[in-house]
Amino acid sequence: MSTEIEITELAAESGARFGTSGVRGPVAALTDRVCYAYVLAFLQHLQQARQLPPGGRVAVAGDLRPSTDRILHATMRAISDRGYEPTHCGKIPSPALALYGIQEQIPTVMVTGSHIPADRNGIKFTLPAGEILKEDERSIVSQRVSLPSDFDEVGALVSAASGPSTPEISTAAERYIRRYTDAFRPDLLSGRRLGVYEHSAVGRDLLSDLFTGLGAEVVRLGRSDTFVPVDTEAIRPEDVALAAQWAEEQRLDAIVSTDGDSDRPLVSDERGRWLRGDVAGILCARFLRANVVVTPVSCNTAVERCGWFSEVRRTRIGSPFVIAEMQAAASEGARPVVGYEANGGFLTATDIELGGGTLAALPTRDPVIVLLSILAQATEQRCTVSELWADLPARHTASDRLQDFPTDRSQSKLAELARATHRRLEEELGGILGTVSETNSVDGLRITFDSGEILHLRASGNAPELRCYAEADSEARAREITALALEQMQRWR
Repeated sequence: MSTEIEITELAAESGARFGTSGVRGPVAALTDRVCYAYVLAFLQHLQQARQLPPGGRVAVAGDLRPSTDRILHATMRAISDRGYEPTHCGKIPSPALALYGIQEQIPTVMVTGSHIPADRNGIKFTLPAGEILKEDERSIVSQRVSLPSDFDEVGALVSAASGPSTPEISTAAERYIRRYTDAFRPDLLSGRRLGVYEHSAVGRDLLSDLFTGLGAEVVRLGRSDTFVPVDTEAIRPEDVALAAQWAEEQRLDAIVSTDGDSDRPLVSDERGRWLRGDVAGILCARFLRANVVVTPVSCNTAVERCGWFSEVRRTRIGSPFVIAEMQAAASEGARPVVGYEANGGFLTATDIELGGGTLAALPTRDPVIVLLSILAQATEQRCTVSELWADLPARHTASDRLQDFPTDRSQSKLAELARATHRRLEEELGGILGTVSETNSVDGLRITFDSGEILHLRASGNAPELRCYAEADSEARAREITALALEQMQRWR
C-alpha cells in the first residue's frame, strides 16, 4: 500500500529542507524515506518540465562522508522504482557529475553535505542544462509524491531488493580531467612544487593526478580516513596553522585543496596563507579576461575597485542567484560572462578561449578553474602567488559564524535589525564600528559605516548558523571586526 505526502509537509516534519545548495539536514532527519521522497519530487518536476523522457537516465554520485552510501542507495531505488535508469558515477566531485550531466543532457543527483559536519548531509539536483534555479526548487517543494510501503517506523528501507545493478563508471571523472588537459598546454605547471591538501575531499586523487599531468611536482598532504568539515568561507585555525607549516617545511609554491564535495577551492600563496574565495575569484576572472562578473552582495568590493571588468553585477547569496544573473547577462550578448561566490566557487556562463583551446561553459561551482588560473598567472608572469594577490586594491575580508544558532532565531533577529534605525543598529553592535552610513537587506543585513568598513550578517542557508562577514582596509582589521561582532552576536542567542 502506498502513502501520499506533500513535500512541504515532509520538510516541516523532518527538518530536511532546501538551503542555498540543495536539500540539507541532519543525517538522522535524512532517512531513506525522506531522501526517496525528495528524489521522487525531483523526478516529477523533470517530467512536468519535459526534461526526462520515459525510461531516461539519471546520473548519481556522492562524497566521502559516512552516510553517503545509504542515501545513494535510497536515491537509486527511487529512480529505478519510478522507471528510470540510474547511472552510478561513483565518488566524484560535484562539478564532475554536473559536467557529465550537461554533456549527456541528463539530470543528476549528487549526495553531499559539502563542507558541513559529518552528522549532516544533503542532496543536490541538476537539470540537463545545469543547476536547478529557484523556480525549479519551488516546483520540487510543491510536489505531492506517492511512497511505497517499503519503509519501517523510523523511515529505513526494509525491502530485501538491492539497489540497481548499474555498474559504477569512471567516465564522468575522466571527462572532468580532460576538460582541463584539453584546454591548457601540458607543461602549464612545469617547475611548480605544489602541495595538495587532501583531507576527506572527494576530488583529492583527481586533483593530484591533474596537477601532475600538467607538469607540477605534487606533494600530498593531510589525507584523512574520517570526514573533515573544511569550510572555504570559515577556514579552521588548524588549517591555517597547517598550511603555514607545510609551506615552510616542504618549500611549496602554493597549496591547493577543496571542500568535501570538491566544488569550492582553497589556494594558498608560497607562505601558506590561504586566499579568500572572493579574492581568488577576482584573480581567476582576470585570467579568463571576463567582461561581465556576477557575484553576491557579500563579496569583496575590490572587484569594483580594481577596474578590470566592464561590469560587475551583485546578487543574493547562493549559486542559483548567480547563475540566473549570468544567464541574463549572456542573453544580452555579453562575452565572456563569469561568476563567483565568497566560498570561491567559480561559474562560467559562456565558452572561454584560452591559449591551448576552448573551455566550455560550466554553470556550476568549479574549483579547478580557479586553482589553474591563479597558478597559470603566476607562471606566466614569473611571480609568486602573493605578488598576484598584491595587485588587488587593499580591501580585505574575513568571516566566521556562530554554530548551533537556530535558523528561526537568526531570521527573526535579522528582520528586527533591518527595521531598526541607524542609531539603534549602532547600539545593538555596542558602538564597535562607529556610525552607520547605509544598510542593504538584499540578503541578510549588510551594514556600511562612515569609515568604509562593512559588516554583513546573514542566516546560513545550509545549517543552523548565523554567519558574519567583514570588510576593511587591512586583514587584521577585518578579523578584528569579525571577532568583535561575534561577541555581540553571542548575546542574541
